[in-house]
Amino acid sequence: MALASVLKNDSADFSYDNFQPFAFGGGPGPSDVGFDATPQDNLSFSVKNPLCEGDDDGVERKIEFLHGTTTLAFKFQHGVIVAVDSRATAGSYIASQTVKKVIEINPYLLGTMAGGAADCSFWERLLARQCRIYELRNKERISVAAASKLLANMVYQYKGMGLSMGTMVCGWDKRGPGLYYVDSEGNRVCGDLFAVGSGSMYAYGVMDSGLRYDLTVEEACELGRRAIYQATYRDAYSGGQVNLYHVHSEGWTRISQDDVLMLHQQYKDQA
Repeated sequence: MALASVLKNDSADFSYDNFQPFAFGGGPGPSDVGFDATPQDNLSFSVKNPLCEGDDDGVERKIEFLHGTTTLAFKFQHGVIVAVDSRATAGSYIASQTVKKVIEINPYLLGTMAGGAADCSFWERLLARQCRIYELRNKERISVAAASKLLANMVYQYKGMGLSMGTMVCGWDKRGPGLYYVDSEGNRVCGDLFAVGSGSMYAYGVMDSGLRYDLTVEEACELGRRAIYQATYRDAYSGGQVNLYHVHSEGWTRISQDDVLMLHQQYKDQA
């Protein structure tokens, strides 16, 4: 970095001190860069780290991450429908339009991603490994309840350490369809309908007006697709494509992948 840009940088702090010796990365004595500090130098130089900078009270603040997505899962008479968008954002910047937000844990289990993409991907892939180990040890598939409990227990050990994850574990076992919400605080909730992400309120609005237990597979898929589309239409942090999965007694099936622009043309013509 040129000297002129360093002098203009708010992160650099040059100060003259009658009592402090010259120091860069250490105290009095031999420094890390090969200089010996002497009391006659009377100069202090320090560079602040803007990522860890504290407020006026001297307390360091955590970096605030902005999250945006829309993920949805609900149970009905023929299993579980999972619908997600595919947009990844970094603040107001669209980082990707083709993120796969459904993690295929095994042929009967799916997990969704909301929050930090790295956190969700890492922990759900670790969950997939643990589910496979369970299957080898017990000679049977893990239940949806047990899989969600494994995930909740793993992330609870890191509570308060900055993890960001809100996921749904969906699947089919001996008790039928299962749906659980698990987040990075260790919360685990069983339910029939969950929507997670910045566009979840818009998705809930569509679901509240159209969800019935006796839906056919086609009606349920159309409801999930429309709910995610409406969320992408109103929420700037959701978009890309709508990925749709159906979990049933034979496992999960990937139903469709539709671009939201095509869905907008379709639903606009139907209105």
